[in-house]
Amino acid sequence: MGNYRTPRRFEADEIREGDPYELSGGYKVECLPTGGRGSDAAATGTAVLKSDPAVESAGVDTGYSPAPDTLRAPDVAVGNVPNEPGWVKGVPPLAVEYADTGQNEADLEVKIRELLDAGTRLIWVVRLTGPRRVEVHEAGREMRTVEPGDELWAPGILRNPVPVEALYDWEVGREVTLRNLLQRHGYDSLEEVRAEGKAATLRRSILEVLSARELSLADTVRSAIDACQDPVVLNRWLRRAATADSADQVTAEAGGT
Repeated sequence: MGNYRTPRRFEADEIREGDPYELSGGYKVECLPTGGRGSDAAATGTAVLKSDPAVESAGVDTGYSPAPDTLRAPDVAVGNVPNEPGWVKGVPPLAVEYADTGQNEADLEVKIRELLDAGTRLIWVVRLTGPRRVEVHEAGREMRTVEPGDELWAPGILRNPVPVEALYDWEVGREVTLRNLLQRHGYDSLEEVRAEGKAATLRRSILEVLSARELSLADTVRSAIDACQDPVVLNRWLRRAATADSADQVTAEAGGT
């Protein structure tokens, strides 16, 4: 975050996309480029947060104008990020700021207060200098610090907890992102995906063996095979398919016909 530049008061609609300014009470706040460490951390945090199954929208440096003389752009915003041009009315439910070398602490304090006053529920400040930590700000509550090894929660915004390290460490962040993306597709873990793939292969093998042996396959038996997701059971059925006198015998002991 940069320093205040206040030749006169402005309104948000006078600031163009790409201008290096935010507005606080009508006064410009210069926003300087982010260094490598901060941008790398923000990219990690964005992937983690946007992939959460409960998140419908998230953005980077999204400009919010809750009042005509206010324009604030959190490093990462979760929620209320419409796919439309121009400044966004209101504020995001969750905002994340990355504080690194050169952070203007006075402006950060004002920015936090303005976002909370405008309706942001949670602000996470990720500290990249000194001991890594996240400062959690909520309206009406004292700021609290969450350290590596602990988790951050955002009820009603995120489904899953976020390990502190996942907001800046890609080794952790990519695992959390993978978990989130799997959940978006109905899986709890990568192991579940692998098990489903193995089950699909086994189901196909059973049907191929029965077909090669020219055993008649009743609809009830086919349905039992198609519905089974347990590789242990399917392995047993595959062995039976090689020797059974009829297709009915393949699933009989596991609740088939």
